[in-house]
Amino acid sequence: MLGHSEVEGQDVDVPFVVALQTKEEERLDVLLPRFEKYARDAYPDTEREMTKSSIRLKFSDKVNFDLVPLFATQDPERQLLVRSDGERRETSVQKHVEFIRTRTQKGASQPGRVCFNELVRLFKWWRCFQQSEARVLKEIPSFLVNLLAAYAFDQRSVQITYAETIADWMGILARAVRKRTPIGFADFGPIPSVEDGVIWAVFDPVNSQNNAADKWSGVACDELGDWLEESRDAMYEAIAAFDDERETDGMSSLVRVFGNPIIDHSDPAA
Repeated sequence: MLGHSEVEGQDVDVPFVVALQTKEEERLDVLLPRFEKYARDAYPDTEREMTKSSIRLKFSDKVNFDLVPLFATQDPERQLLVRSDGERRETSVQKHVEFIRTRTQKGASQPGRVCFNELVRLFKWWRCFQQSEARVLKEIPSFLVNLLAAYAFDQRSVQITYAETIADWMGILARAVRKRTPIGFADFGPIPSVEDGVIWAVFDPVNSQNNAADKWSGVACDELGDWLEESRDAMYEAIAAFDDERETDGMSSLVRVFGNPIIDHSDPAA
């Protein structure tokens, strides 16, 4: 992503399932340095960063790869994610892939050219740009973006164009955030109920005990709501401007949503 913007690049999670040989290997302070060595040996000239559960490779093309070790369990379709603070969460790489694939296939059957998985990428791009000027939300996990996009898709499917779909989804999500509407999915089991005292719940479809927004404050929710509402309005303004052949106004509105890189990734003739 170019365009003279301080927000550049995207992230890709690459899971590695590890079969533990000793109890010592359960400790991330043992496992992550080992993965850091693997990354250093394979890409000695690439910048690296250790996060709370991964090794991040920062390539020169502004694409970051997070190498995420997961522990194998007795169930081949279940893994264990362990964070540096000791938190352990059960997950399933296979089921999460199925979760996204199902919606991508369903979206492809709708009229128009809009693809669900590409919309997810656009929302992650949007997230990166909005975070650059955040008051509270310095980092929204990609996993949470996946779930929010899936919720919007389940509510409204896709429109004929990307612009219409993005604007529509942002409106749906803004209302959900403002009302603290619990978000859950019945793909692999019943949707759980929200416990008392939880500010907002976005449930992992694979593990109902995992609320992806469990550490969010009301202030953080309000800031996300602000982003969504402002971007929704800007998208509708862009649609109206392009319909009226006011290309400059339309592009200015899009920059408010995606930043300067959108200029370099737009085809004036499209």
